[in-house]
Amino acid sequence: MSEGKDCGGGDALSNGIKKHRTSLPSPMFSRNDFSIWSILRKCIGMELSKITMPVIFNEPLSFLQRLTEYMEHTYLIHKASSFSDSVERMQCVAAFAVSAVASQWERTGKPFNPLLGETYELVRDDLGFRLISEQVSHHPPISAFHAEGLNNDFIFHGSIYPKLKFWGKSVEAEPKGTITLELLEHGEAYTWTNPTCCVHNIIVGKLWIEQYGNVEITNHKTGDKCVLNFKPCGLFGKELHKVEGYIQDKSKKKLCALYGKWTECLYSVDPATFDAYKKNDKKNTEEKKNSKQVSTSEESDEMPMPDSESVFVIPGSVLLWRIAPRPPNSAQMYNFTSFAMVLNEVDKDMEGVIPKTDCRLRPDIRAMENGEIDQASEEKKRLEEKQRAARKNRSKSEEDWKTRWFHQGPNPYNGAQDWLYSGSYWDRNYFNLPDIY
Repeated sequence: MSEGKDCGGGDALSNGIKKHRTSLPSPMFSRNDFSIWSILRKCIGMELSKITMPVIFNEPLSFLQRLTEYMEHTYLIHKASSFSDSVERMQCVAAFAVSAVASQWERTGKPFNPLLGETYELVRDDLGFRLISEQVSHHPPISAFHAEGLNNDFIFHGSIYPKLKFWGKSVEAEPKGTITLELLEHGEAYTWTNPTCCVHNIIVGKLWIEQYGNVEITNHKTGDKCVLNFKPCGLFGKELHKVEGYIQDKSKKKLCALYGKWTECLYSVDPATFDAYKKNDKKNTEEKKNSKQVSTSEESDEMPMPDSESVFVIPGSVLLWRIAPRPPNSAQMYNFTSFAMVLNEVDKDMEGVIPKTDCRLRPDIRAMENGEIDQASEEKKRLEEKQRAARKNRSKSEEDWKTRWFHQGPNPYNGAQDWLYSGSYWDRNYFNLPDIY
């Protein structure tokens, strides 16, 4: 979006880096010489958070930084705030929810598991937000985040427990936890949960990613809901990456239809027009199916080729969001977007401001980013052992871990268990922080 531009506010306390980097210090390593199968064959059906993976399968970001990529299309939140009509606001919120998972396309590297007490902050004057996150639990691994608009126009917060399961040829990540967006000018709150993400072909072949499941966005003030279906790819890949659904009022009357691909774009259209198009499309598909002989061979885990690369635009549709192209060097840089490329950058001014728990200061991630894979591996092992020793000491002295910036409590809108921001992070008063690196 606006990565290379000056983003104003050179004030050191706001950690505003004026010009953002457009590449990492070193390109990624080839993973071709490594067999993930030798590690994973012992783990079928197990939860993966308990398994130590070699660093070669990582990307040089912590999961706290990866979560921050929800914020790449913050302009959609600002746009939602600018509308006086609640359905138009819901359209923008739905587009934001879809755009939040778009950066996962082709991101087959695993982010580093955050250490207990690890934090990450990001201030983007150019995009109009600041964010703080903290690893609040280790077993299960829970990451909490809290972002706010710099003009006090929104608050976006949540806590995510990425439940990972290994199914033989694929790894499935179910991101448990509620996501909440508050549009302060309208006194509105929206909540939803993210779709399930699956990485296929982890034994042999090209890794590929799909997202599937229903995402239900609720406007707690009006009772309107947006129900989006992230479709599994299906036979022949016809449904690959597709998202579709409706915005409905509290009496379930359809107000508008939404459709697109989470890797590409999202459109809105009148529901009657959409239903007529779907009916016609189904008829055509059935005719095609009857004229083709379908082989009933075992379902492959190879990535299906979609019928056509882009979305057929139904006449009368309005574009809500389109993805920004990835930078030309993305394939050598872990398939990062321009936004992801800057998440781990640090300068001397910033080092003097951020707390010592910020993952920019984490040595294994920094070594990997710099292309020092052996050092990254040694540091990762050292940090994991240090964390285990600290946990042992706490259990000996019967001392409980205390989170610093978040506390557990019910989500104020849907009552689900959540982690809520306790405040005062931006006062920059960082005493008694744990020594985790």
